[in-house]
Amino acid sequence: MDFEIVTDSSSNLTEDMIDEFGLHILPLTFMVDGQQHQSYLKGAHTDLSQFYRMMREGKVITTSLPNLAESEKLLRSLLKAGRDVLYIGFSSGLSGTYEATDLLLRELSEEYPARTIRTVDTLAASGGEGLLVWHAVQQARAGASIEEVHAWLEENKLHLAHWFTVDDLMFLFRGGRVSKTSAWAGTLLNIKPVMHVDDEGHLIPLEKVRGRKKSLNALVDHMAKTALAPVEDQMVFITHGDCLEDAEYVAAQVREQLGVRDVVINWVDPVIGAHSGPGTMALFFLASGR
Repeated sequence: MDFEIVTDSSSNLTEDMIDEFGLHILPLTFMVDGQQHQSYLKGAHTDLSQFYRMMREGKVITTSLPNLAESEKLLRSLLKAGRDVLYIGFSSGLSGTYEATDLLLRELSEEYPARTIRTVDTLAASGGEGLLVWHAVQQARAGASIEEVHAWLEENKLHLAHWFTVDDLMFLFRGGRVSKTSAWAGTLLNIKPVMHVDDEGHLIPLEKVRGRKKSLNALVDHMAKTALAPVEDQMVFITHGDCLEDAEYVAAQVREQLGVRDVVINWVDPVIGAHSGPGTMALFFLASGR
């Protein structure tokens, strides 16, 4: 590629993809009982099962934006080396990360006027953001310029469908996504929400089903109804919050029912997982609409 792609750790890309594509990752931060951690460390294969175990044990976990001083250091190094930069960012509907990084890049553009800098508010999260990065890389590898890749992302980002479910509504309550009454009632009745990320980049509950297996099947059903053809040629991302068996079940259904060949499974990172909780399951693909 003749330009650099920068994204956030919230894109939930595998370490192999990050290395293969030569991506630059801005790590968001999270705190466990007041101790700060980065959600991504280059070359570090973090055991996220430990993170989700802490959540189950009731540890207090909060999140924050990337370290802007570290972000500036990385971005400045790329620009100083004469590289153009495309930043593909975490939904502004869920985090202030995009606005903060976009402002930083605007300031740096005044120092490096010869460089082309483009930013995209993906209005996406987790594997949705990551799948847009994946498509950007494929475009670039096919010879597209930074302007062409930027235009493709802007034209297609609202076709990146996100379908989520969670196992424990109390984590959504703590994150302000559902009321305490709904969380308690749903828990007692074994109600599982089926959610998506809308065109404004917000996480929105759309329906309720009873039982975990039905909620997993609902994700696949939504893909069957809306995925762009030829669906079997799509790259599909699945992310999970320490529930690999469920992720593999959904992957098997996508392959068997829809003929999809390429499925990538990865963890939901700590910053997103801190709000959605253990048992989060998410499916991402290109669709007629979100």
